Parts: sequence; structure tokens; C-alpha cells
Amino acid sequence: MKKLILTSLLALAFTGAQAQDTPVAIGMSGWTGFAPLTLAKEAGIFKKNGLDVAIKKIPQKDRHLAVASGDIQCAATTVETWVAWNAAGVATTQIFQLDKSYGADGMVVKPGITKISDLKGKTVAASAPGTAPYFTLAWMLKKNGLTIKDVKVVNLEPQAAANAMIAGNSDIDAAMTYEPYLGAVRAKPEAGKIIATTLDYPMIMDTFGCTPKFLAENPKAAKALADSYFEAVAMIAREPKKSFEIMGADVKQPADKFEASQKYLRWQDRAANQKFFAGEHAQFSKEAADLLLEAGIIKSIPDLSKLADTRFIQ
Repeated sequence: MKKLILTSLLALAFTGAQAQDTPVAIGMSGWTGFAPLTLAKEAGIFKKNGLDVAIKKIPQKDRHLAVASGDIQCAATTVETWVAWNAAGVATTQIFQLDKSYGADGMVVKPGITKISDLKGKTVAASAPGTAPYFTLAWMLKKNGLTIKDVKVVNLEPQAAANAMIAGNSDIDAAMTYEPYLGAVRAKPEAGKIIATTLDYPMIMDTFGCTPKFLAENPKAAKALADSYFEAVAMIAREPKKSFEIMGADVKQPADKFEASQKYLRWQDRAANQKFFAGEHAQFSKEAADLLLEAGIIKSIPDLSKLADTRFIQ
């Protein structure tokens, strides 16, 4: 009887400890830049910091719908996407920066196309309006004297867009994609050439954010999310082989292939975050909002002063 009581008490104690973990559902994709979030979950970092994290793979074009429905409380996406989400009435606040792309996002074109301005009247595969690939396309076109109206856009997600180029789809002249799928095109130059990346146009920056409701009700959990990310970045530096194996497995890549794909971006530590949110974030958000408005992706610019909360990166 005593043994039974002791077992019951231990079970209750364990259940109580488990109940202390704050549940949070995160929406993201298999983009290499988001991988430290997967590492934080799989390596037990989130758990150690009192979080019960569920990661849900949701296409960027649908991620804000999952936020609005309450299916997820937090998400990872590009800086300009938060502008679009808030403009559409999906209130969200960024709390830390994940990565900066250094060639990990790009435009692939068929061999006959020599410059971006040659795309006038051509067909480009890109994700839907409001996504990073679509915005990257609009940004690159604008920098070369064109607008999104000068091309025909076929909506394909990054992996499908890369595969279409590799397969030699005759109906597509160019495609917008990112790592690890851009790496598949790099490996097959006969499929097309990478005419521009974020080395040429440094404008892809990813951040992590949550709903204002979640942040207000769970400030300690928000801090734990940021701290866990920074711990994961530190783990990558300390144990690269193990980290690349864990992160690569999530996108069905061996460690060496994943390691190659991450060379085209920079994960941002706490110091880099503090520097970024001190000025660059607001400046880029303003320029991005203007382009989103011009491209017709948003109808009005939201209050840009409410897009970030820097309490959790201190």
C-alpha cells in the first residue's frame, strides 16, 4: 500500500512538473535559416527552458491564417511579411532575429536570359503574394527598372519552383527559391543559372514573432523562446557535426549537405540581434512597407512602431 501511495505521489509530482512547461505552437517551413528552432526542440533546449514546443510546418502563404485561427501562437518568417500580416489585420510582434541571407535566396533563370531586365514579358515561378519569394522578385525587379506587372507570375512554392527549373519546364523562364532547394539548382547548372541572390540584393532577413496576446500572457515564455534560440546558435558553434545532423534530418538532408546550405546565411546571436533592432529593423521595415504598398500586396501601411518588442533579447 505504501509503495502504491509513493508511486502515485511521484506520478503527481511528475505531472505537476510537466504542467509548468508553457505550451507554444510555432509555424515555420524547412528553410535553412529556421533550423536552429528545430535544433532547440530536438536537443531538448526548449524543454530545459520550460517550454512545451510544437513545431508545425506551414507554407508561408498560409502561416498568418494559422496565427489568426489560434492554431499557432508564434511563427518564423521574413521581416517584410510581418508588415503584410499586420496590414491584413493579423496582429503579430517580432521578438528576435533568426538569420540574414547571404546568397541563400535567389533567382534562377534559363540559360538564354542574361540580366534581370530580360524578364519583361516572361514567366516567373514564385510563391504567392505576401511571401518572401514573391517579395524578393518584386524587390529585384524594382532594382532593375521593372515591376511585378512586367512579368507573369506562376505560383509555385520554393521546392516546386526549383524542381520545375531542374526538370526543364518549358513554360517557366525563371524561378524564385531558397536553400536547401537553391542548392539543388547549384548542383545542376545545365538546368539554369542563378542570376541573382541576396549577396547581390541583401534584403532577406528572418525574425521570430508571436501574437500580442501570447506575449502579454506569457512574457517569461517569450524570453525563454529567445534564450533557447541563442542557446541553439551557440550549440551549432560548439557541436557543429551533431547540430548539422539534427537540423539536416528535419529536411531529409545528410549533415554535409545541410552544412553546405547553411554557408549562404548567418544565424544571428544576441549581440547581432541587439544591433539589428537598434535601427536596421525599422529602416528596412519602412522601405519594405513602401514596396508592398506599391506592388499592391497591402492596401495601407500598418503602425510600424508596433512591429517589434525588444525586451526579450536583452
